[in-house]
Amino acid sequence: MSANASTSNAMPPIDTSYKRIIAIALPVLLANLAMPLQSVIDTAIVGNMNDTAKLAGMGLAIQLLSLLLVSFNFLQYASSGLSAQALGQLANSTDRITATSATPLLSILQRALLLTFIIGAILLLAKPWLIDYGLQALSANPESGRAAKTYLDVRFWGVIAELMNFAFIGWFAGQGKTRYMLYQQGFIAIINIVLTLFFVFVMQMGLAGVALGTTIAFWLGVLLALWLSRHHLTISWSVLFRADSQHFTKEKMLRLFSLNKDIFVRTLILTLSFAWITRLSAQSGDVILAANAILLQVLSISAFALDGVAVSAETLSGQAAGRRDWSRFRLIVKRTGVVSYALAIMLSAIWWLAMPTYLDFMTNIEPVFTLAYEYHWYAVLLPLVGVGAYWLDGIFFGLTAGNVIRNAALILAVVFFPLSWLLYQQWDMTGIWLSVWCLLLLRLIILSGFLYRAHQSGSYEVLQPES
Repeated sequence: MSANASTSNAMPPIDTSYKRIIAIALPVLLANLAMPLQSVIDTAIVGNMNDTAKLAGMGLAIQLLSLLLVSFNFLQYASSGLSAQALGQLANSTDRITATSATPLLSILQRALLLTFIIGAILLLAKPWLIDYGLQALSANPESGRAAKTYLDVRFWGVIAELMNFAFIGWFAGQGKTRYMLYQQGFIAIINIVLTLFFVFVMQMGLAGVALGTTIAFWLGVLLALWLSRHHLTISWSVLFRADSQHFTKEKMLRLFSLNKDIFVRTLILTLSFAWITRLSAQSGDVILAANAILLQVLSISAFALDGVAVSAETLSGQAAGRRDWSRFRLIVKRTGVVSYALAIMLSAIWWLAMPTYLDFMTNIEPVFTLAYEYHWYAVLLPLVGVGAYWLDGIFFGLTAGNVIRNAALILAVVFFPLSWLLYQQWDMTGIWLSVWCLLLLRLIILSGFLYRAHQSGSYEVLQPES
């Protein structure tokens, strides 16, 4: 105890005020809200084509892309952690980044982009098999399956750019350059809107035009991110693309994977869980699949908003854990929880007021609109149901408790899949939405159990990896 106290007293206390929590969360929240706009824009445009099969196919296509791409977002976390460490080492030797001192930061970005290019190229080469088998696994009906394939045939040409987007987000976030994240994501969203509207309504390209607008937007986003990176490091274009072999050793390349193997397992299980929910919707017909595709956008938007506070929880709990200041850690858990649930209440209130307008904007297909409105309360309450899971994710990421994060996901899988099947068999559409709620609440319950056990033991160090 005395050692911990002396360590804490030797440094300025961590600012755990509500003002500080919000100050960290707000830029991330704004940047994050630009991210789900891609799928919302695409879904809204297709939802107004007066074709249920196309809207259902859009839902299938987005879920399949998520399954393939989000599984690799561990590269974002690796880029974030490594760039944060490199920036910390740089701060010890110089007050500003120069072309010479920027080499460690630049090499981290280059390694991440190289890996995303390799992974994306493999996915692109495997496109025919991934689309066919993926849609079959999601139980696509013939018409919605054809629509999904039309969209994916074009959208797959942007998978490399989308994976690079993960790397840039992590790299910027690790250095605290959240405004660059906002510039990049906002730019992609705006370009996506303009191009998609042009290809669909001027060029009359239909579903392929929706995919083409999004694909080009992501590639242009990569170009902007490269320019922002060059500006941040104050280097020339030639230096930006010049690789130093000593930073591309096998060990350094593999570290991007090894740092986040536990997060990869967790992310894969969560992505498979939502793919399973999409499969259940597809088995119930195109109208249910289309309605759920619209309503689940509420979860996507809300999750990205709530993630802003989760980043605050991650940042501050990580600082407290690093100092072994567990009394401060408990205060951080409490206050970030208060802010998280306050934001969730606000989001649910906004969705309650905006839902009729939102549904009217998203589709002009009467059966889909009617069904979505019938179940809209399940979506309105999603922020409140899911906030605990996102908040505690941030706490455990701050603790770098990868083994706990992995084990919690494995326990979730054991419970969730049979439970959701039973709910679906019993109540069909209602069972699907109860499954969504269960997925979110189980994450909260399981992580709370790990946190409570550590609290009862008197030391949160049991949650952290061994030194």
